Amino acid sequence: MPEAEVQITGRNVEVPEHFAERVNAKLAKIERLDPTLNFFHVELKHEPNPRRADESDRIQITATGTGHIARAEAKEDSFYAALEVALGRLERSLRKVKARRKIARSGHRAPISVGEATAALVDNGAEPASNQGNTDAGEQGKYDVDPYEDQFRPGQIVRSKEHVATPMSVDDALSEMELVGHDFYLFINEETNQPSVVYRRHAFDYGLIALQNQPAQ
Repeated sequence: MPEAEVQITGRNVEVPEHFAERVNAKLAKIERLDPTLNFFHVELKHEPNPRRADESDRIQITATGTGHIARAEAKEDSFYAALEVALGRLERSLRKVKARRKIARSGHRAPISVGEATAALVDNGAEPASNQGNTDAGEQGKYDVDPYEDQFRPGQIVRSKEHVATPMSVDDALSEMELVGHDFYLFINEETNQPSVVYRRHAFDYGLIALQNQPAQ
């Protein structure tokens, strides 16, 4: 049994006692990778879709530690298979962060591909289209109204979030990205005090996007 608190919940499914025991035994091994972990939330969800029977059982594991959260998810044809895949992903994330922190403590710099991979931000402005087809700007023509316009309207922002961000180094941002299992991570760079994004590239490389204030013309 892990020393951390473990909460196992099921959505559209009951969690058998023998499966809960298996989860606890597996998490006890995961716990050794990060002694600061104090809470695990394991959620099981069954999606009865015959067309996606190979991904019908989903497991999401959220591990909470001191100042950080690690998360992993998997969809397989059984909860046992999903558990193994999710645990493997969580273990890889924790091992990556552990290695990164060890390098940081030893004083060695991270690989160049991590610290210096940058992407340029290009702002391509476009002039609005002219009203060449209108004979009278104040009068709406017969063909100026598209009857299918509502079907092709662009998507709109339906959810907005704000987070309090503590400035951190690029290496710490990469660690946080690995822990939550995302492909990108938005943070405040402590070196520049500017919003930046680290993201996952091919193989084991990462990229860094940084914003800079443009002087007023």
